[in-house]
Parts: sequence; C-alpha cells; structure tokens
Amino acid sequence: MKNALRWLDVGAYLVILALAVWFGPRVAPWYVGLCLSIVSGPFWFVAKWQLGGAFSVSPEARRLVTRGLYSKLRHPIYVFGSTAFFGAFLALYGWSALILWVVVALVQVRRARREDRVLAEAFGPEYAGHCDRTWF
Repeated sequence: MKNALRWLDVGAYLVILALAVWFGPRVAPWYVGLCLSIVSGPFWFVAKWQLGGAFSVSPEARRLVTRGLYSKLRHPIYVFGSTAFFGAFLALYGWSALILWVVVALVQVRRARREDRVLAEAFGPEYAGHCDRTWF
C-alpha cells in the first residue's frame, strides 16, 4: 500500500499528460506545456527514486537525503512535480490552467514547510547546514 501511495501522484500526472497529448488544443500553450512537462517529469521521477525508503506521505524524519538532486534542492520532488503538473495542465487547459497550478503549488509549499520543520527537529545542525547549501 505504501509503495502504491508513493507513485499515486505520478499516475495522476501521467493520466493528465496523456489527456493533454490527445485532447489538448494545438496552440502555443500546448507546445510550451508539453515541453515543460516532458523536461521536468524525469527529474521528478529521479527525485522520488533518490529519496527511496525515506519517502513518506506525511512528513517523517527517517533519514536525511543529501545526494543527487537533493544536494542542490531540498525539495526536488515538489519543485519538479509542480512544474510537471503545470506543464500538463497548461497543455490540456491553456492559460486557465494557471488557476489549477496555483492550488497545486500552494499545497506543495505548505507540505515543504511542514517537512522542513520535521527535519529540522530531527536532524538539527546537520539539516541547517544542508539548508545553507541548497535552494528550496
């Protein structure tokens, strides 16, 4: 069950992306959205893979991941996942997709802040140093 939840958002993204490819309007936002989504999606998948067993649906401090994409970004899953979703929404709905993406982005920022608090409590100075070396 845990593994299924781990990839549920990716499944939803792939469905939205497929709908965008087949039914999206073939106008400029469609091309921009597909390109953005196709470029950011693999980074999102890699970030999930690199997180490995440290992944949890709700914030937990299992271990501090500082390698790979996590050596540059504290929350690459949120950054690349939000960007991939935005691209798919843009390709499917055009510029009105910005409203959907704002909702997704606000949820991701809230989740990242909660995760920061949990990790800071668990790893203290080690996490503070990681924050100094990384962006978002």
